[in-house]
Amino acid sequence: MGPEWVAIIALIALFVIGTVLPINMGALAYAAAWLVGMFSMNLSEKEILNGISADLVLTLIGVTYLFAIARQNGTVDLIVRRAVASVGGRVALIPWVMFGVTALMTAIGAASPAACAIVGPIALGFAARYRINPLMMGMFVVHGAQAGGFSPISIFGTVTNSVMRRAGFADAPLLIFFASLAINAALAVVLFVLLGGRRLVTLRIDRTGELVLTGGGAAAAASGTASAVRDRSGRADRHSGTGAGPTVGVPADEDHPGTTREHVLTLLAFAAVAVVALGFDKNIGFTAITAAVLLSILNPGSYKDTVKQIAWPTVLLVAGVSTYATVLTTAGSPEFIGNWAAGLGAVAIGALILCYVGGIVSAFASSTALLPVIIPIAIPLVVQGGLSPGLFVAALAISSTIVDVSPFSTNGALILANRPDTVDERTFYRQILTYATVITLLGPLLVWAALVLPGVIA
Repeated sequence: MGPEWVAIIALIALFVIGTVLPINMGALAYAAAWLVGMFSMNLSEKEILNGISADLVLTLIGVTYLFAIARQNGTVDLIVRRAVASVGGRVALIPWVMFGVTALMTAIGAASPAACAIVGPIALGFAARYRINPLMMGMFVVHGAQAGGFSPISIFGTVTNSVMRRAGFADAPLLIFFASLAINAALAVVLFVLLGGRRLVTLRIDRTGELVLTGGGAAAAASGTASAVRDRSGRADRHSGTGAGPTVGVPADEDHPGTTREHVLTLLAFAAVAVVALGFDKNIGFTAITAAVLLSILNPGSYKDTVKQIAWPTVLLVAGVSTYATVLTTAGSPEFIGNWAAGLGAVAIGALILCYVGGIVSAFASSTALLPVIIPIAIPLVVQGGLSPGLFVAALAISSTIVDVSPFSTNGALILANRPDTVDERTFYRQILTYATVITLLGPLLVWAALVLPGVIA
């Protein structure tokens, strides 16, 4: 058996083990890289470790460190509260606010599961109180996370762009970002129309927290009215002057005063990272970690333990998988699979198959772990078939992430775990699973048709 087959079998094994057992897939990938590299390919340990991307690891550390500071000092909470207050009591806008807030969080460096864990309970709390379909609200949160997930300073974005550079492709960070944003927003529109969004347009939250018809009719909640939301001490939670009603799941305003110096500095830090990294083409990892260090210097007492909140499991995951991806490439496995796909007689069919491989595998495994592996496989199709590297990689990346609505993925599981008490768990699970099945079966096809097929036809 050739090394390319050994590397492929080991890859399948680590995905299966990492899915079935609670073991970080990065740790499994390091073990697989060592065993396959040393004993099947006769690589030295130094050659195996050369596969890790210091640039990628630094970027992950920097952006998650900066986001950890934003979460700790209340900047994230401020964004959520201000966004909710901005709807002016219009119920139909609440799902879109949740979509936008989650997208913003992943776009500035939050891990997708972290964003879903923060926004999910708030969003589903609104769903329960204001008669919003919980499936729609939950999926809005997940699609929002994926919509912002490929920004140039996000985790998915930095992983994808780094792998593209190492594979010899030209960078296309904004193309991939806007493609993901557009497709996930389109899916959200479909969900909004099919799951009762048009009905929500007729509802409004008054200043006491009650649901009323926009025409001033009777209360529209199932019980006839929606009671004013009260905080833990039993006091009515009011937002003077906004008409937005209570912010379910968000701490009361008495506990969180307005914008503070720390909030302003943190928001300026994010803006500075974006300008320096994108406008002046500087390393995102260095700029993000420098911003985090400066914030820590300005307030050392508050952030002395924040480094512990860096997404270390994600760092291990990406470092391990990227190391194994190099072993896989050295073995010739991506070229072997890519040539097989390109040899099917139609480049478009090969591209579609790879999109489905990404979608199906990612529905049960880590999207972050899959991206460094599947993108190099696209090289033969791009070279032999003349496909646009940016559009094809965007198709692969989006096909591999829109399926994170699956209840077997972390994001989908978080939504399921935060279901409203009024919704039966088994019923909600079946609803999420049904939607995830539809997305897994149709999503890669639609993404391929939108991004890859036009270039093939042209």
